[in-house]
Amino acid sequence: MKTYLRAACAALAFAGASPAVSGDELRVVGTGDGIELLNALAVAYNGKHPQIVIAIPPSIGSGVGLAAIGADKEVLARVARPLKDSEIAIGLVATNIFELRSAFFAHRSAGIAALTAQQLADVYSGKVGNWRDVGGADLRIRVVRREEADSTLSGLRQTMPGWKDLEITEKSKTALTTQDCVNTVKEIEGAIGFGPYTKALDADLSVVKINGKFPTEPGYPSAVVVSLVHKQSTVTPEARNFIAYAKSEAARVLLERMGAVPVAE
Repeated sequence: MKTYLRAACAALAFAGASPAVSGDELRVVGTGDGIELLNALAVAYNGKHPQIVIAIPPSIGSGVGLAAIGADKEVLARVARPLKDSEIAIGLVATNIFELRSAFFAHRSAGIAALTAQQLADVYSGKVGNWRDVGGADLRIRVVRREEADSTLSGLRQTMPGWKDLEITEKSKTALTTQDCVNTVKEIEGAIGFGPYTKALDADLSVVKINGKFPTEPGYPSAVVVSLVHKQSTVTPEARNFIAYAKSEAARVLLERMGAVPVAE
């Protein structure tokens, strides 16, 4: 409850006195996971429904987005974790939209394309400190992690072999959002980070195969589900329409083209 109240306070500070729908704009607030995909859905929807603009603001995290919905400051949230019982109790409803595989990506200077799950755990625990020890360049490994409450890290702890009780090295940098993690790895030679997979990562980074599997391949061990969340008492027709579009065949084709796996109800 204390955690939810802190998130609610953060949401109030974020939202201020602005209404959930500003003019003809409907904001979808929350996680940075899958933000490129959600932006693509919003652009496609806006092209067909010019009477309202669906906006995907920068990440404020799943928890703060949910708190904003719970406090009636926003109408629609985007999240990358299941709803808690306390959130369901106040009338929040989640619609699962797509699955994102949890990818590990490295600065290209690392010279690494694949790791075993054990090597990955050794890198993040600090047991391995140079890329040459796992088949890469003679370069110091720079670990970028996420906060313990992050949805991707939570998913890794549940699914990635060796990560349940893994103590991540203290010689690591904490990124507060997915975008921050990606940007940090892009900027620092020898860096490795993690986050939901989208094809955009391939443009500037080396997406690492784990146990021989690329994030889009069957058998890859870790993923998160991105959902749209509304509150039963405040949901608007515009929000319902966008949710319906996100579950449509046109949206499915778009999401698959960008590297996501649409979730069937």
